[in-house]
Amino acid sequence: MLKEYRTVTEVVGPLMLVEGVEGVNFEELVDIKLQTGEHRRGRVIEIDKDRAMVQLFEGSSGINLEGTSVRFLGRPLELAVSEDMIGRAFNGLGEVIDDGPEIIPEDKRDVNGTAINPVSRDYPSEFIQTGISTIDGLNTLVRGQKLPIFSGNGLPHNQVAAQIARQAKVLGDDEGFAVVFAAIGITFEEAQFFMDDFKKTGAIDRSVLFINLADDPAIERLSTPKMALTCAEYLAFEKDMQVLVIMTDMTNYAEALREVSAARKEVPGRRGYPGYLYTDLSTIYERAGKLRGKPGTITQIPILSMPEDDITHPIPDLTGYITEGQIILSRDLYNQGIAPPVSILPSLSRLKDKGIGRGKTREDHADTMNQIYAAYASGVDARELQKILGDSALSAADLAFAEFAKAFEEKYINQGYYTNRSIEETLNLGWELLKIIPKSELKRIDDALIEKYMD
Repeated sequence: MLKEYRTVTEVVGPLMLVEGVEGVNFEELVDIKLQTGEHRRGRVIEIDKDRAMVQLFEGSSGINLEGTSVRFLGRPLELAVSEDMIGRAFNGLGEVIDDGPEIIPEDKRDVNGTAINPVSRDYPSEFIQTGISTIDGLNTLVRGQKLPIFSGNGLPHNQVAAQIARQAKVLGDDEGFAVVFAAIGITFEEAQFFMDDFKKTGAIDRSVLFINLADDPAIERLSTPKMALTCAEYLAFEKDMQVLVIMTDMTNYAEALREVSAARKEVPGRRGYPGYLYTDLSTIYERAGKLRGKPGTITQIPILSMPEDDITHPIPDLTGYITEGQIILSRDLYNQGIAPPVSILPSLSRLKDKGIGRGKTREDHADTMNQIYAAYASGVDARELQKILGDSALSAADLAFAEFAKAFEEKYINQGYYTNRSIEETLNLGWELLKIIPKSELKRIDDALIEKYMD
């Protein structure tokens, strides 16, 4: 028999203080009955002797201290999981929102989960094709990797997220591939864009959507990525699927964390974010990976918008420490009409060398990747000199590199949001662009590969 407490003494923002409690556990789910008979939910986030701090899921408006009763349910927040979740949409608390029938669960899982034990991890080494040349060709994504996308306010990260969700595939194993998409704190218009796009392109048939809107309570924003990862863990490690988790926008998650921290009157850290922001983000990111002896994997693409395009802001800064690289969207390229506006030079996938080459992509991938990066960097420098000194001050090689950089942006980067390039098409396009440069300058490619693929 569950005890009912009528000892609510304080409500501040999304937090409620209940006194005189017994046997309450951290992260325990709470049922709150208002004086009107309405039920709301919460979870225990702090315990001090006989006092429990409860975080409310649906907000605190309309709560009367004297007329409110509280029951502690003796279990954590859980997600009912089933393979039937594929093709369905849920809110940030795991409730069905697509007007379809309720899910008949095969199991119920604690959404808090745990990071994968490093001893149990297997090294990521298999290629995932996103269909985007700037990622597949130069910043390759591999199964089990965490590769975030750093964007800015107003940049098209939502279109990039939808494109990856539509196009991503594991070569030779597409049947066992699923996308878990978590939209965190987005507007209704953005949510409708994702729903319509997924349905129109058929991507919904292999996707699980968790959508949290901007006007939903902050606590639901905190649970959305955990719900998505709990679903991904079930599909990957119980159903042996290759799962890609896309989470947008992690900045909204961090803002919700700051809001709740301020309500708890915690000492703020850098820019007002709680001192445990790094730890909290790591508990989300480190749930991706590949387990030894298990065929299923979880690959993560968290997307975050950098306030004021500041890459040193705490959210991208700490994310960069935890994840294996970053894809950065460029405002300059976006203003030029290039889509997707991926900035090549500061972007990096630290595991790309493990997922490319003979038997994975193609034998010429590593050499062409290095040559294209070097040529583009030289071309950007040459263009700057060209603006200052004019063409006459540049050598023939510098002029060729400047021409390469222009063509590279127009043809290679600027592929649009609905062009799905195979890795073969991406590599062949790279060779086509490298013809602009004199052969004597192709110093990073083996001569045998030049003879085989360029001629």
